[in-house]
This record gives sequence, structure tokens and C-alpha cells, in this order.
Amino acid sequence: MSAFLQQLPALIGVVVGALGSYLAVVRSDRARFRQESAVRWEERRLTVYSDYARSLKASVTLAYRVAAHLGNDPHPHPLAPREAAAARAETDLDRDPAWEALLMLGSGEVVERARAWFTTVLEMERFLSGATRDPETWRALLERQRAARTGYYTAVREDLALPAGHGARRPLPPVSSIPRRRPPVSDTP
Repeated sequence: MSAFLQQLPALIGVVVGALGSYLAVVRSDRARFRQESAVRWEERRLTVYSDYARSLKASVTLAYRVAAHLGNDPHPHPLAPREAAAARAETDLDRDPAWEALLMLGSGEVVERARAWFTTVLEMERFLSGATRDPETWRALLERQRAARTGYYTAVREDLALPAGHGARRPLPPVSSIPRRRPPVSDTP
């Protein structure tokens, strides 16, 4: 029995060491799993944020082109409202699933900024639906849309802990440089 008692501390040391190693491995695996899971969700959120921005930007580009047709914007590729209708319907269809994904995975702040950007784009589209030629009002809408877009991207960067990005602001041409075209009375040839 005395031989067993002499080796008991060593045996206890082996058991404690094995238990400690097991606990360290389990803890390390859990931490790695949580980190990998967080990275996966960040990648998914980035994809959702990008998809929504891309879908809304398609609407903005169409608005620029229609505004150019009406004489409000210097976009080099004007597009008549009737010709833009099908593309606009398609962008609306693409934007809806992107919005739903944003609602599921986006942070509260990003969703609010996305909603503000979308509201401004809707105002631009309403302005254009009246076939109004008012470059000054259009310019103000552009500035609001750009500010809303910047707010969205800022919220996305904060949510994903990304460094501050470029504002991507191109200077707007002066209103006087927009050609003074009269919109056609009818879109039919």
C-alpha cells in the first residue's frame, strides 16, 4: 500500500494534467468556432449590404438617365420615361428580396440608413414622374440622395468594423451646363 501512496501524487498529477489539457482544447475549440461563425455572418452581412446598395444604385442610375431626358441632369445617356419603365420594374423586383435579406441580417442602424436612402430615391422618382424640368430641384434631390447613400455606407462600415472609406463624391456640373432641351410632348415617335 505504501508503494501506491508514494505514486498517488504522480497519478493525481497525470489526471489533473489530462483534465486540464482536455478543458483547454474544448475551450479553444469553442472560441475558434465562435470566431469562425462570426466571420461567416460578417461575410453574409457584407453580401447583403452590397446587394441592397447595388439594387438601389440601379434605380438611381435609371433616375439620372430619365432626368437627363427631361433636361435636369447632364447624364450622357438619356432615357425616355416610357423606355425606362420596364427597367424600373425590374430594379424594383430585384430590390425587394435584397431589402428582405437586409431586414433579416442588417443591424438596426444600417436598416434605418437604408430606409432613409430608399425614401430619397423614391422622392427622386416621384419628381421625375411629373416630367418636370427643374434642374435646381433635381440638384437638391441629388445632394440629399448622395448624403443618404454616404450615411448608409458609413453605417455599414461601422457595423462591420471597417475603416472609413472614400466618399466617392464627384463634383456636380453647374446647372447652367445642363442642355436646355424641352421634353417631348409625347413619348411616342
